[in-house]
Amino acid sequence: MDVDKKNFFREFSIRICGSLEIDKALGDAFQYVGRIMPLDELMVGRTNIENGIMEFVATADRSGGSRRSARVALEESVRKKLAKGGYHPSLLLIGDHAGEPLTAPAGEAFGWPPSSLLVNRLVVGGSRVGFLIARAEGVGRYTSAQGALWASVTEPAAIALSNYLIHRELFELKERLADDNRFLKDELRMISGTEIIGSDFGLKEVMFRVQHVAPLTSPVLLQGETGTGKEVIANAIHNLSPRSGGPFIRVNCGAIPDTLIDSELFGHEKGAFTGAVSRKMGRFERASGGTIFLDEIGELPQQAQVRLLRVLQESEIERVGGTETVKVDIRVISGTHRDIERMVQEGSFREDLYFRIKVFPIVLPPLRERKADIPVLVQHILKKKAQALGLHRPPVLSPGVMDRLLAYPWPGNIRELENVIERAIILSDGKPLEFSDGLGGGTAPSGKTDAGGRGAPLRTLDSVVRDHIEEVLRACDGHVEGAAGAAKVLGLNPSTLRFRMRRLGIPYGRKAKGGS
Repeated sequence: MDVDKKNFFREFSIRICGSLEIDKALGDAFQYVGRIMPLDELMVGRTNIENGIMEFVATADRSGGSRRSARVALEESVRKKLAKGGYHPSLLLIGDHAGEPLTAPAGEAFGWPPSSLLVNRLVVGGSRVGFLIARAEGVGRYTSAQGALWASVTEPAAIALSNYLIHRELFELKERLADDNRFLKDELRMISGTEIIGSDFGLKEVMFRVQHVAPLTSPVLLQGETGTGKEVIANAIHNLSPRSGGPFIRVNCGAIPDTLIDSELFGHEKGAFTGAVSRKMGRFERASGGTIFLDEIGELPQQAQVRLLRVLQESEIERVGGTETVKVDIRVISGTHRDIERMVQEGSFREDLYFRIKVFPIVLPPLRERKADIPVLVQHILKKKAQALGLHRPPVLSPGVMDRLLAYPWPGNIRELENVIERAIILSDGKPLEFSDGLGGGTAPSGKTDAGGRGAPLRTLDSVVRDHIEEVLRACDGHVEGAAGAAKVLGLNPSTLRFRMRRLGIPYGRKAKGGS
């Protein structure tokens, strides 16, 4: 088929750059290109040379376009070749994907039959952005003339991918800023001014220590079981300090993938890696003039521990891909439910970092050791949840229920208490709260049998977590955020919940509603 190159360029550009939704744009481009040359699939993505990963962002076939977050590991020889500037041509015409080390792993991962490929190297402003792949089943399906035609659309494809990545980065930034604002205004769960519920009873010693350390800049280590309120105490320290007018940045060290931890904490320069299309400020830089709370610091990988130690020693950071140091003025508060001292002995946590963060340790007691606080906590949570759920007045407890609440050991601490109360409110239909579905979600405490005690095979933790998240999502009509969203019910940051959903393969947004 004889095709005018200028017309092909124009029509392809209109479609690939016609939407910031990369899946839609790719689907429109596929429908056009498929009428002109052999085509069974279009794929766009980016390559992380440092980690040797080829990440597929979106694909399109005859059924339309779809987002996909698939990662394929490259062979070491390919990674080294890419790092040295190999694969320079803007287009590779590959007659058999299995015979090319660059594309063979993708074919194996996706189960391609023998296929011909056209692979575009996408560059914007001298920086590698990613790649575009046209695939046709069969060997030797593409001619050199078709390759030359396809090479002409490299630039609009690069612009489309770059715009999408910038759009995604801006969206994630907006989301992070919204989360930070939410933490400052809404996630101070037990705080009213400078008063914390339990300060006169179970948390009396904790608040005594908070009052003494808050005016200083000394690093603080908050230790306690999950759900004991470490973030609340960190907020209290910040609010009582001379830095209260500055930012309070919370980082869940266990929710950030190892490959992204440096970029998230310390930021990156434009062009530092594939897809780094602009400079990004890290959490430490954003926290300058205020406080950073490193929750679950025991989950930090060794490499990040080394860089954190430098921050504490020198009060400066260096962005990924940068050559200049950036001074930061921060107060560091760390939190963990793990035995850091034992981790030091085992060699999984640096001893020098441990002594740096443990200048002023504060141990938070579990809820089972501060039961005198439970009645006032219950009333506070009832009032708060009623407001969040749009109720005219807080629900009341049925007779004898408080005794059950006091007798229960609360392994999930205050977070579990909040979740149990909210679940009871949702199921109450306006009646006094009975907790009829059982405390702790009604699960068998031993975890060794199913609900019927039939000795069913033990389930993986991921499967249990997946089922619970899906159950909460159904109860929340699929909403992740908001006062009645799943993140609120589960006691999680929305970003943390989305991360877990992606890891567990739980769809959300358009995918959850059956969209592409």
